[in-house]
Amino acid sequence: MKIDTRASERLKKIKPSSTLAITSKAKKLKSEGYDVVSFGAGEPDCDTPDFVKQAAIEAINRGFTKYTPTTGIPELKKAVCEKFQRDNSLKYSPSQIVVSCGAKHSIFNALLALVQHGDEVLIPSPFWVSYPEMVHLCQAKPVFVKTLPENNFKITVQDLEKHISTKTKVLILNTPSNPTGCVYDHDELKEIAAICVAKKVFVISDEIYEKIIFDNHKHVSIASFNDDIYNLTITVNGLSKSYAMTGWRIGYLGAPQDIADAISNIQDHSTSNPNSIAQKAAVAALGAPDDFVKKMNAEFEKRRNFCLSRMDKIAKFGYVRPEGAFYIFCDISKTKLDSVTFSQRLLDEALVAVIPGSSFGRDDFIRISFATSMEQLEKGLQRIDEWIQKL
Repeated sequence: MKIDTRASERLKKIKPSSTLAITSKAKKLKSEGYDVVSFGAGEPDCDTPDFVKQAAIEAINRGFTKYTPTTGIPELKKAVCEKFQRDNSLKYSPSQIVVSCGAKHSIFNALLALVQHGDEVLIPSPFWVSYPEMVHLCQAKPVFVKTLPENNFKITVQDLEKHISTKTKVLILNTPSNPTGCVYDHDELKEIAAICVAKKVFVISDEIYEKIIFDNHKHVSIASFNDDIYNLTITVNGLSKSYAMTGWRIGYLGAPQDIADAISNIQDHSTSNPNSIAQKAAVAALGAPDDFVKKMNAEFEKRRNFCLSRMDKIAKFGYVRPEGAFYIFCDISKTKLDSVTFSQRLLDEALVAVIPGSSFGRDDFIRISFATSMEQLEKGLQRIDEWIQKL
């Protein structure tokens, strides 16, 4: 897709999202009557809980449909503070919380507040597709820190030290990770925190998949170690993944006061407040017991286990075992196809939609989402198996 020459210079570096492109093509084929199996979804396939919907309905019926404070209604900011304290051992005051239109919006706001032309932002690779594009939009430079499958796609302290320069301003850290499903443990994060403190590097910690975690792993927030890393960290989360509320567009962040104030100022002049009705729904979600989350997580772990056992039987197909999120990053190098060709041919010839790894920084991998039914997983993996055998 070529950007119109009349557009600003900053847009010339921005690539369209292949995630959305593949998903769009799959939906078009489905609408034409084709039996497409889609493994591209970046959202839970279950419905938003009824108690969350009810809170939104009540808000509408009470006429709660006007502007709210830019950074969120007081009761939601209080609920976010309580969540951070309860789940992450992080103490934020309401003034340090900014509620935005999704975690993606929160990350973009944080980057706008922190970086400018000439700054460098470290991004572990593979990475979520939007990170480098956001950095480009802020007119900074993404610097990719390559990770290895044998290390479960996690950066090491040595990797980090090699890439830090005098221009390094921010590290974007995503755990559990999209697309790899890797989860950083306590000791790994503590070492990364020590380097960031020593080099005065900010951390944008994207923790949106926090609640979707397997094999008894425990999520750790990097800002929780000590005041030094706390004062360099912007902790980002939201309701999209943990409460199946992707379309409600509620994300939030906790940050040092000066950064939170800067982000508030940005939001004042861009979106203003997030949706008023969705904010009331978010209060209900954050205040509820973890029953829904636990049930959803157990179902995702069951699906992951099925997928891995089935993939073990597919020739020319490897994977790195995900410890969280709902994706499997699959090694297709033995097929001798690049990820875009693999994905396009698989959709055209076998009616299975996957996301090419080139968008995440690895052209020898594809991403499969298991946020779909067991029936669809069985059908899609069977088709992949049969299709690969014919290559």
